[in-house]
Amino acid sequence: MKIPLKYNIGSLWVRRVGTLMTAMGIGLTVAIYITMQALVTGLDATFVETGQPNHLIVIREGSLNEVNSYFNRDLLNTIKLLPGIQKDGNGEPRAAGELLVVINHPRLTGESSNVVVRGTTAMGIQLRPEMKLVAGQWFRRGLREVVVSQSLSRRFQNMRLGESLHMSRSDWRVVGVFNAGGTAFDSEIMTDVEDVAQDWDRPIYTSMLLEALDAPAANDIIHRVSDDRRIHLQAISQKEYFNSQAVSSVGIKALGVFIAVVMGVGSCFAAMNMMYATVLSRTKEVGTLRALGFSRWSILSSFMLESTLLALLGGLVGCILALPLHGISTGTAKFTNFSEVLFNFRITPKILMDGMLFAAFVGILGGALPARRASRVTLMEALRM
Repeated sequence: MKIPLKYNIGSLWVRRVGTLMTAMGIGLTVAIYITMQALVTGLDATFVETGQPNHLIVIREGSLNEVNSYFNRDLLNTIKLLPGIQKDGNGEPRAAGELLVVINHPRLTGESSNVVVRGTTAMGIQLRPEMKLVAGQWFRRGLREVVVSQSLSRRFQNMRLGESLHMSRSDWRVVGVFNAGGTAFDSEIMTDVEDVAQDWDRPIYTSMLLEALDAPAANDIIHRVSDDRRIHLQAISQKEYFNSQAVSSVGIKALGVFIAVVMGVGSCFAAMNMMYATVLSRTKEVGTLRALGFSRWSILSSFMLESTLLALLGGLVGCILALPLHGISTGTAKFTNFSEVLFNFRITPKILMDGMLFAAFVGILGGALPARRASRVTLMEALRM
């Protein structure tokens, strides 16, 4: 014979102050767990969603990213004439040589951070259809003009439309603002590749971006570049390249797991303390249940269920506390070149479900010993109370 569920709900209601305090403690733990998961998911999505099908990035052989790569500009003509590269309406290969540099610039809050400046061309802009101009115009060659993302313009000094931004030896005018749809390009400043080469005295390219006709053509280009030992370059799928940059979230994932474990242990003890106190104050009730014919297993199950319900209530509180963070923009250091990468917190249904499962686990773990204690209460103990 099972103990009715309304008995457990009534018990939680009678002890509502203790129920609320314990639920809030578990809720804060779940909220932090969800926040860390949303942070990692948002950071990973920034890189995973960056890149176009059949687009390739060409960098120096052995380099891990564009910033640490460099090669002679003449190699652009060698690469863009390879068979299998898409051509535009004028018959020109859809390929662009680019130059990346990193600057240190103050945020609106005063502290400084590294920001990537990408020198590119009109073709480079065309090869990034995710970038949409939302204000102003695109940069023009030779005029020291830059276009910045909306995220950067809201986070850093001197990056609003019409303002002047000092980089290297010159002042650069912000002539446009773009939105890259939450991709990695939202963390970059775009300008003309020749202007960057002149101001930084770097007559080289750090990467090339090109579009292949289709997937087989892309694979063929990758092998052709790799097999040509004269040029010492490597071609990588644009999506694969940015997926590899998601290593930035490894440290955050480790921190999230550590915090979740520490706070989860604390929440288990909170639930355990409340359930132990509940068992001690309800010894007569337990004795009465035994006298009515309920088995030890029924009592054990009932107290475990009550602890789980308490934890799920805390999980619900945690989900509600964490939801306002969804979509909030933040930034972290990109470990590959220590520049700032901007991203949004992303709370998905899966993360909310994981939060509730985490809460249920805390409830089961915290209620196991008190439930076992309750199931072992004898009639003699109940009569002595």
